[in-house]
Amino acid sequence: MSALKDRLREDLTTAIKARDDLRSSTIRMVLTAITNAEVAGKEQVQLSDDDIVGLLSTEAKKRREAATAFEDGGRTEMAAKERAELEVITEYLPQQLSDVEISELIAAAIVKVGAAGEGMKAMGKVMGVVTPQVKGRADGAAVAAEVRRQLAS
Repeated sequence: MSALKDRLREDLTTAIKARDDLRSSTIRMVLTAITNAEVAGKEQVQLSDDDIVGLLSTEAKKRREAATAFEDGGRTEMAAKERAELEVITEYLPQQLSDVEISELIAAAIVKVGAAGEGMKAMGKVMGVVTPQVKGRADGAAVAAEVRRQLAS
């Protein structure tokens, strides 16, 4: 059993007892997504903490995108709800990397794979090294944009 999944279950119980509807519904949604991921496929699996962090990152990204879409559509109350759910989900994610830390990781990866001067052809090689290092700790689109920027210069 994963420690993160246990923590989510304990926090769900606490939120229900405190009658915190937003928190309890958000944690329920996350636990349901975890269960669905575990039973998907031909045989049931137990997700590790890393797998759960990946799933939480996906759920957080969904909330960010939905909040933006609701804002663009003039539905501010729905956007606020999505942002509130995002805050709850973010509590279970590892500390996010700063732009400087992301930039340093990418620079080190470029040196490691010898991609300096190759330009955009090396994008896949660099992303292959960087992605496992930033998983759950940075937005993939932001990382890809920084890789493009560094490879172009």
